[in-house]
Amino acid sequence: MSRRPPAAAKPRAEPPIGRVRRQLAGLGHRPRRSLGQHFLADPNIARRIVNLADIDKNDCVVEIGPGLGALTELLAERAGKLILVEYDRQLARELRAKFAAASHVSVIEADALEVDFTAMLGTTEGVILVANLPYNIATAVLARVLDQRRPFARLVVMIQREVAERLRASPGTKTYGALSVLTQIAATVRRGFRVGPGAFVPRPEVDSEVVILEPSREWRAAIGEFDAFRRLVQALFSQRRKQLVNSLKQLSEHPADLLRSLDIDPMRRAETLSLDEFAKLSNALERK
Repeated sequence: MSRRPPAAAKPRAEPPIGRVRRQLAGLGHRPRRSLGQHFLADPNIARRIVNLADIDKNDCVVEIGPGLGALTELLAERAGKLILVEYDRQLARELRAKFAAASHVSVIEADALEVDFTAMLGTTEGVILVANLPYNIATAVLARVLDQRRPFARLVVMIQREVAERLRASPGTKTYGALSVLTQIAATVRRGFRVGPGAFVPRPEVDSEVVILEPSREWRAAIGEFDAFRRLVQALFSQRRKQLVNSLKQLSEHPADLLRSLDIDPMRRAETLSLDEFAKLSNALERK
């Protein structure tokens, strides 16, 4: 009676974390803490992010900080045009080589904090921005994009969970602050999903969250000059524990009278004001 030879053992699939580490080692690239580099390694998370972006061949997509391309490959399959903005010179070079044969993919080596998105996109509208944003510049990048929000229909971004909570916070909550107001005046904010530290290389010390922002054509409350509105919001939240009558003294000679004329209790604090109330107060100060 003959015996069958034992079946050869199937090679074990390389875990995603190991694959990313091998890629980095092959490039001789060490994640740069100064750039807040945490590379997404979980392909399931990448697919969920791209699915949330809801992209098809009619769409122009901008990806900020593509890194090793965890999201980029999926975006390139679905988008009609894909623009990659990468600050790291070595990674930008690798991305150009990787997508050299894809005529609809272009790589811009630039700091996202200095990119003029309006000029870059020209008359293109309905653009979708997708990004795994470095923690250290996430709020600054979002502020810049929302300042130049005209071309964008949707932003799908992964950021530090604490920042995500501040973006969508409601008046009267501990996390409601200047970031909440200045984001919500320009866009609606929707929750995506939470991502644990184990999805990244190197592993961050905090959780992340994917959020969806949909910029509005017009401000979401009736304001006059945005810079004046921003200065007011930042000034009031810099003294968030003070009552409005006290924190407004640097901006108004008669803050109590001004607040009462707007049906705002002078004893309230900045963290209780709605978008509309901030707008009313800013407009009244502008008129004076």
